[in-house]
Amino acid sequence: MAFPSLLVLLSLARLGLGSIFTTPTQVPASKKYDFIIVGAGTAGCVIAARLTEDPSVNVLLIEAGVSDNGTESATISVPLLAGSGIGTMFDWNYTSTAQSGLNGRIIPVPRGFVMGGSSSINSMIYSRGASDEYDRLADVSGDSGWSWNSLEQYRLKNEQHTPPWNNRSNVGEYNPSVHGHGPLLTGLTPTVFDADKRVIQTTVDNGAEYPFNLDFNSGNGLGFGWLQTTVGHSARSTSSSAYLHPALNSRSNLDLLLHTQVTRLVSTSGKLTFRGVQVAQTATAPQYSFNATKEVILSAGTVGTPQLLMLSGIGPSHQLKNVGVTPLLDLEDVGANLQDQSIVILQWEVTGTTLSPFLNNATAFQDALAQYAFNKTGIAAGNTVVNTIGFLRLPSNSTLLKAGDPAAGPNAPHFQFSFLVSLQSFHRFAPTTGNWMSVSIVVQSPTSRGSLNLTSSSAFVHPTINPEYYTTAFDIGTAIQAFKTLRGFLTTPAWDGFVIEPFSTVAALNTDAEIETYIRTFANSLDHPTSTAKISKITEKGGVVGPTLLVKGATGLRIVDASILPSSPAGFPQAEVYIVAERAADLIKSAWSLS
Repeated sequence: MAFPSLLVLLSLARLGLGSIFTTPTQVPASKKYDFIIVGAGTAGCVIAARLTEDPSVNVLLIEAGVSDNGTESATISVPLLAGSGIGTMFDWNYTSTAQSGLNGRIIPVPRGFVMGGSSSINSMIYSRGASDEYDRLADVSGDSGWSWNSLEQYRLKNEQHTPPWNNRSNVGEYNPSVHGHGPLLTGLTPTVFDADKRVIQTTVDNGAEYPFNLDFNSGNGLGFGWLQTTVGHSARSTSSSAYLHPALNSRSNLDLLLHTQVTRLVSTSGKLTFRGVQVAQTATAPQYSFNATKEVILSAGTVGTPQLLMLSGIGPSHQLKNVGVTPLLDLEDVGANLQDQSIVILQWEVTGTTLSPFLNNATAFQDALAQYAFNKTGIAAGNTVVNTIGFLRLPSNSTLLKAGDPAAGPNAPHFQFSFLVSLQSFHRFAPTTGNWMSVSIVVQSPTSRGSLNLTSSSAFVHPTINPEYYTTAFDIGTAIQAFKTLRGFLTTPAWDGFVIEPFSTVAALNTDAEIETYIRTFANSLDHPTSTAKISKITEKGGVVGPTLLVKGATGLRIVDASILPSSPAGFPQAEVYIVAERAADLIKSAWSLS
């Protein structure tokens, strides 16, 4: 177990501010909490901060993971190091089952094991997705309050656009009117590369086929444009840095318990009333219990939330019995409907300047980190690897759409291209010289659905995670079509004289069968699992939560995280989760007449 940082220890002593505990025994036995939030991740930090705006409310936030300001925190805070926290102490280090659609490979499933959750270890991309995504959420839930237009106040309440560290002008690269005044900081790249310019030039030369999109956070889900990331003031901005730390530093009605896992929900005043939690720090450590007078709010994520529900007797009865858990509430969709987006990356050697030489020069890399440590400037201080992105749909006459369109609507994409100004590869061997550009392909509206299941009645044993990547004809067919579209995109005039040749394995991709083999051999997870506790209409038998995110059939229990989304969003989930959490906080306040 990681030791608490000096900052954590100091915060314990500050009078009148939120307390940070590192063991359950430090929580005062006499303290009463109105709400207990499970998981200090993307959603949990938002809920904790917003509920404690009312000084009469006391909140206990429980996080299984570690502090985000300890000795290793640079790994997750320095923009250049985005992604470096995966596979470390900041990651739950889950893995999938052997994936039949990926030649039987077992794939890492990163999830944040740290304050801020996955917002602390992801690729920092902030893209709200198409307006159709939210309108689908409203339709599936039967609540128009989840529609794009109804959520405008929460979009603006969540984030604000900030300039890059070098104050590079980004006029014409985003739409200021769709950004707000919230605590989460977002921005654009401080450094524009040759490949970025050519992406934008393609939209000028071939706008009908490849339209320019001024701002993907406007609700327009299609086209090519500049990518916005959660970077502000030269550092990664997370739900912890934006919401949780400011609340802890200014309020005495918020307590945080770290290094402690909730092992099950406890029924309190009635069999299906769940206002209590049981916690422990290891599988063999003592168990402790805490109760809320109003609600327990699950924000443990797409993996943690359904696992905890099932451990508590909430889920498919036959599955629970198989691992020795007594069923209390039979909800078949707990752990079902798992969706995740997969990513496959292609590489080309180019004539222009890229990040490849820098990334292959250990001395230059360390010098950049030293400069950042000194004054938070330089290449380490802003997102530079992925600056431009494109979202596209299949042709309307595509045979892949004959069985129906899985996208949320005509404004939502089927696939995505991200342009990386370096050589990114899942190959074991890759070139270490030259300038390279990589382009990732993502099926944004997959139809494959998997499941998450218990293997043990212990919370300390990971569940099985089976996303079922590329197990439908639509998913693999869309990925193949995306590769063909990308090949056409790179042969437009803007790319003349820039692309030298593809990486050897990419050069061999000429037939559909060859492309499919490449995808199944090298595709990986984009780390966007959703939908294991999906939302539905209150009148429907299926689903796990209703439109207010209360668990169906239970009392005192609500879910606020990516698990409630009905489908994998054709964008990047963290932005939608922030917006969902902002509205959820208001729903909770309204339910309990809070200010």
